[in-house]
Amino acid sequence: MHAQETTFSKLVQGEKQFQVPLYQRTYSWQRDELQQLWDDVQELVDQRVEGADPASHFLGSVVLAPGKITAGGMQRWLVVDGQQRLTTLMLAFIALRDRHRGRGETKKADRIHDLLLVNNYRDGADHYRLLPTQADRDAYAACVESSPRASGPGNIGAAYRFFLGALAEGEESGGDQWADAVEAVLSGLLSIVEITAAEGDNVYRIFESINNTGVGLSQSDLLRNYLFMYLPTRGESVYRNLWLPMQDLLGPENLELLVWLDLVVGGNSRAKQSEIYRDQKKRLDPLTDDEAALESEISALTERAERLMRILEPEREPDAELREVLVRLSRWGGQTHYPLALHLLDLVHGGQATPHEAAEALAYAESYMVRRLLCGLSTTGSNRVFMELPKELEKDGSPAEAVRRHLSRPKTGARVWPGDQAVREAVRTRPFYKTGRSNQRFQVLRRLEESYRASEPVDYVKANLSVEHVLPQRPAQQWFDLLAEEAEDGQSPDDLHSELVHTLGNLTLSADNARLSNHPFRRKQEILDFSALRMNQAIAVQERWGKAEILKRADELAERAVQLWPGPLDGALQADEEWHGWKEMRAALLAMPAGTWTTYGDVAALIGTHAISVGNHLASKPGVHGAYRVLTADGRISAGFRWADDQHSGDPQALLETEGVPFDEAGRARRSHQLTGSDLAALLGQEAPEETAPAPESPDEQQAAAIRFEAQLGENQTPETAQGVRSALRFWEQQGGHCVYGKASETSCFPMLDVGDALQERTLWPIAIYPETGTVEVVFQHLKRRPPFDDEPLRRELMSRMNEIEGIRLAEAKLDLRPSFPIEVFAKQSEGLCAVLEWFVHAVALAVARRPVGGESAMF
Repeated sequence: MHAQETTFSKLVQGEKQFQVPLYQRTYSWQRDELQQLWDDVQELVDQRVEGADPASHFLGSVVLAPGKITAGGMQRWLVVDGQQRLTTLMLAFIALRDRHRGRGETKKADRIHDLLLVNNYRDGADHYRLLPTQADRDAYAACVESSPRASGPGNIGAAYRFFLGALAEGEESGGDQWADAVEAVLSGLLSIVEITAAEGDNVYRIFESINNTGVGLSQSDLLRNYLFMYLPTRGESVYRNLWLPMQDLLGPENLELLVWLDLVVGGNSRAKQSEIYRDQKKRLDPLTDDEAALESEISALTERAERLMRILEPEREPDAELREVLVRLSRWGGQTHYPLALHLLDLVHGGQATPHEAAEALAYAESYMVRRLLCGLSTTGSNRVFMELPKELEKDGSPAEAVRRHLSRPKTGARVWPGDQAVREAVRTRPFYKTGRSNQRFQVLRRLEESYRASEPVDYVKANLSVEHVLPQRPAQQWFDLLAEEAEDGQSPDDLHSELVHTLGNLTLSADNARLSNHPFRRKQEILDFSALRMNQAIAVQERWGKAEILKRADELAERAVQLWPGPLDGALQADEEWHGWKEMRAALLAMPAGTWTTYGDVAALIGTHAISVGNHLASKPGVHGAYRVLTADGRISAGFRWADDQHSGDPQALLETEGVPFDEAGRARRSHQLTGSDLAALLGQEAPEETAPAPESPDEQQAAAIRFEAQLGENQTPETAQGVRSALRFWEQQGGHCVYGKASETSCFPMLDVGDALQERTLWPIAIYPETGTVEVVFQHLKRRPPFDDEPLRRELMSRMNEIEGIRLAEAKLDLRPSFPIEVFAKQSEGLCAVLEWFVHAVALAVARRPVGGESAMF
């Protein structure tokens, strides 16, 4: 075999074709892997835009075996390993080409198309420089050929849409220079090791050998071995007295974290956790002839280990004020604040700052993260902002003011710290329940409750509280009658419900979710009145609970929020900065798969505004990608719709039909292809708590939940439907499965299947049953991240088998989401559904039996 380092553009240029063999899995990269790659690309792009000469980023290896040379001399290569990388980069360039076309930059687009994507003078399959596995070919070819179905469902379409969105977001702030830098990085700064096998080698055996690897050394292992190689006389003593105690204190993962933070706090704000050894080695190389200096470095690292443990376990912090802030940040979760916190503890340790000053600085950092959450701003880029902060604290002045000054600097993107007015508006209008992670939403409500300073504080550990909607998510008719009184002209009670239900003014904390359910407000009042939480007592004294009350409470909570979480320095924000909601809307429309549509109300619910405002904005802003996919509430093209750019013309309905959206004779789009606000949020990587399966509870709690489910099923569904559901769940248990029940007011049921560690996931579930709403969701959105259903053809087969059942019509365009069918299908088709459930169990068992010890990783 022959190995050489190259770049993507050098690898693929020329008349050649890379074929992914049939024994390879289908394309499987998803948002996490794509985001990781894009973060690396963006870092190189930023350096290039700033005028630096960035070093290349090592992407990994590609193993190729020579195939047959065509009659015209075109070389074919079999991709033995690395197809995920190759396919991802091809899709990134397809998105870049299409962005150039959309901006009228024809020459740039043609250059990418001709030099990287196709063999211009070849026909049929030979036309494409990359030929994926057969299951992926149609979706990939649609992207290359700019077909109306180019952004369809599945991983290929999702990756293409991801890069379209990432490019659009970057271009808004970076312009042409930024886009050119992206192309330069993708072409020439992503380093690939090309490994070519000799002709006649057994390529399957090579593939098997590559992917059946043992456990490699960690970055900290490599650093340890490097250091002690240069400690011939002091090594034993240093290891016993310094390194080993530090290693025992932290454990392997946190030791690696410390070594990375050591670089960041030392001034390397671009340090990557994947390249710790390289960067530490570069820093320490000048000291390798001085054992005393190396021992001093290890001693300093050991001292930092103790300070890191106070961040990881804040109860170790002796100062009460500083401990309180560290506790709140620990509950918030994530590692974003770690570089700042560690540097502040370093300053306190060295006498350069007081614990009070460190606590004040961390409080500003907390405010920055909370305010961004309240306003629905993305967390992308926040890590980089906080990695830059240690440098700022090296300047003269108070650490707290240095943090506040740095975070207040007017910048687009990651460094936007919303001011008081932006927070007030967001609290009134934003769907807070759909923003961020569930534990973060909980912590915001907890801190708001604590601000009431009750005489008997709540024990949050024992209380078992969760976030509750006062106006229910799935309200009974009485609630809609109430909302109808407050709906504006042209606004339905449904629209008003979508506008209000997930806002902070309608949310509280409760341990009585099941009892609260979707009862009328009078019944909820009685329950909330007995709550120990002051915010619930304030709700209970209201006479009614509608728009006016929700907005009044939102204003009250917003005032508390701006006091609890102080904002940026005055005048820091740019007055003419565009409202972030429109950016989120554009990102959502870019993320929509071909063959789907949504409504003005759904978009409004997602971004926190009114459907009329969405319509007016789309009508006045040219070039909004996918604006034709936004229809009226009944699925029609708006009478006022006009193409607002020179890129499109003709009938928008005809274009939607070409993409795969069916319309009836009255011009209404089929409901099964509609994306709700929740669907749009899921496409943007947002998930609400009820959209994931609950963690198993104690047997007594599960039994109580099962009884609630049974009661709700009997109260809301016909006897035939209820009996069909029970029969199917009994059949599921006979197949070796079990049922887990949700905690929300409507007690959902998840038929679970334990698969142990063989598939790296403890449980799988095919559907979620909602007894009050009367819907059954097929959870493709979660299956796509879990073997064996991360293999797209298997998900398609599940959809196909479901659609063979009368009464079920799942849209192909929703293959990555959670399409639903009516629970009434169980009344007559329980036997057919049982057959699908049986197939599901057998598919998992077969995958477990066939799975090799290694197997190609989805990361490669």
